[in-house]
Amino acid sequence: MPASLTLIVAYSTNRAIGRDNALPWKLPGDLAHFKRSTLGYPIIMGRKTWDSLGRPLPGRSNIVISRNPDFSAAGAIVVPSLEAAIQACGDIDAAYVIGGAQIYAQALPLAQRVLATEVRAEVEGDAFFPLLPAFQWKETAREAQPAENGYEYDFVTYERQ
Repeated sequence: MPASLTLIVAYSTNRAIGRDNALPWKLPGDLAHFKRSTLGYPIIMGRKTWDSLGRPLPGRSNIVISRNPDFSAAGAIVVPSLEAAIQACGDIDAAYVIGGAQIYAQALPLAQRVLATEVRAEVEGDAFFPLLPAFQWKETAREAQPAENGYEYDFVTYERQ
């Protein structure tokens, strides 16, 4: 079991994380941040997130949660639950949950840290990230990023209190 479980996510001011199984923005700086953060660590995702990626992300163990026992994902480990995904990570320093909305909601109570890209815009979405209650989570770092493709955003770290 990983020593630390981190949720890594990009969301808008209205907490949207996706629309039609895709990101609602194109932010190369955010994608680079995601890669830097997760490279070398297991990444846990739901089946819809896997479908949106279309392939395993290199340099990381890709673990996909699906309740469908017949589902297979070339280049990934398929498990039936979040608990099984965490077990599949083995005895390592850290693992990252990369979405989607249902998996984030299940994993949030187990996470020690959230690495958020907070996009300073309201966007239409059909998938949303849950609120982080202030009595449970403390912002420990915030780094403003240069605007890209019309979006201003910050990298923000939250730690469980």
